[in-house]
Amino acid sequence: MLPDAPAAPPVVGLILAGGLSRRMGGGDKSLRMLAGETLLARVISRVKPQVRAMVLNANGNPSRFSAFDLPVVADAVPGFAGPLAGVLTGLEWAREHAPGIEWVASFATDAPFFPRDLVARLLEAVESDKADLACAASNGRRHPVFGLWPVSLGPQLRRALVAEGIRKVEDWTGRYRVAVVEYPQRPFDPFFNANAPEDLAEAERILAAEAARG
Repeated sequence: MLPDAPAAPPVVGLILAGGLSRRMGGGDKSLRMLAGETLLARVISRVKPQVRAMVLNANGNPSRFSAFDLPVVADAVPGFAGPLAGVLTGLEWAREHAPGIEWVASFATDAPFFPRDLVARLLEAVESDKADLACAASNGRRHPVFGLWPVSLGPQLRRALVAEGIRKVEDWTGRYRVAVVEYPQRPFDPFFNANAPEDLAEAERILAAEAARG
């Protein structure tokens, strides 16, 4: 496995693109364009400096992502079992391909503005709170898909998904101590996500406003 950012903390960045994108009209939401660049490219550029290596979780033919030069891994549990299946995929990939790395940080591909210091702050929160996991929050709302997950919990997560049928992230993370890293919502929510075509138009406005602010 080639490192993406050798000076970055020993964390694998897991980019979650395994959903069905129903509200976006189907297809690969991550390949939708925002100001001349795909959402996925924008996410990769923010993830890469924060982690030691990256992996893309996506179902279907992986060749459609060949231009991004990332390992592409389908859900470890079939049937579109939600973001927990993607997290499990990342944990099991890291255990096999990134020995010695203890953490996986997950990112959604439909949120192009997430903070550039997210991984560092999640790691700090886990240590200071003596927590098992960590996730981001803004405006008092948690964003569990932007989380920090220990590779060691892979077997427990697999059991929860396969034997117990758990699908909601909170139903599983509720079993553990979770550190929460809160971000301000000004001048916009950094975890704004583009679920529908009209959200892409709003993202364009955010980009234009940021450019005007310099």
